[in-house]
Amino acid sequence: MKTAKSSLLLLPLFGLALLAGCNKSEEPAKPAAAAPAAVSYIDKIKARDKLIVGVFTDKPPFGFVDEAGRYVGFDTDIGRRFAKDLLGDENKVEFVAVEPASRIPFLQSDKVDLILANMTVTPERKEAVEFTNPNLKVAVQALVPQGSEVKNLDDLASRTTIVTTGTTADIWLTKNHPDWKLLKFEKNSESLQALAGGRGDAYAQDNLVLFSWAKQNPGYRVLEQKLGDEAPIAPAVKKGNIELRDWVNAELAKLGEEKYLLKLYDQYVRKELSDDTKPESVIVEGGKWQG
Repeated sequence: MKTAKSSLLLLPLFGLALLAGCNKSEEPAKPAAAAPAAVSYIDKIKARDKLIVGVFTDKPPFGFVDEAGRYVGFDTDIGRRFAKDLLGDENKVEFVAVEPASRIPFLQSDKVDLILANMTVTPERKEAVEFTNPNLKVAVQALVPQGSEVKNLDDLASRTTIVTTGTTADIWLTKNHPDWKLLKFEKNSESLQALAGGRGDAYAQDNLVLFSWAKQNPGYRVLEQKLGDEAPIAPAVKKGNIELRDWVNAELAKLGEEKYLLKLYDQYVRKELSDDTKPESVIVEGGKWQG
């Protein structure tokens, strides 16, 4: 009898517990905390109100400093146009001087948003940066004094070839002719001065630079043979920065419609090359590379 009475007393308590359990399960679950939105790199540039671009200062006609101390050139003007279309003012750009070997490290360390410094696209560099579509094409050749006995590239095997550290010429010769004697300098201007001073027998570099030097400095000639194949030159952004890469690609396509690169070619490059040079052999309008 006592057991039955105890059971009757426990029934209301069990019912209350059951009710409490039901009520608890019916409470709406609290929403999970939303993941923070990814910061847009374009918005970051707009908030800063300045585009930071790495350029050469000693590689006319692409990037150099004029007598007034102003950054000018083919690449530099592209940087100003990017700033105008992104931020509404071509003056909202900060140019940072780079050397061939410092271009990639400056991107990797966030010192610049973008590199516009005549950088040839290579498989090794594609592992380290994001290249946009090309804006130029180039081949590597060698410059020698007019009276030099050097007639072709094979003649350089027993001589000293000057290169600028980190350039395509430096990389190509180091890989393909490790037995050749290379004399390396950090700056393009230092390399050319070394050739003029007789410290080497030839200077290997992008042919557009060599054509310009030979035209401005009588007494030099460019060997006809090329070191490797013709290759594209393109702007570059930090590895993984797909947003800025895609923006630049869209911008290059838009500029191609107005033949903007042809205008820069006429302004800076045409006078540096022979009269029979075709613009399409130098510039890649709209980013449309035909390899």
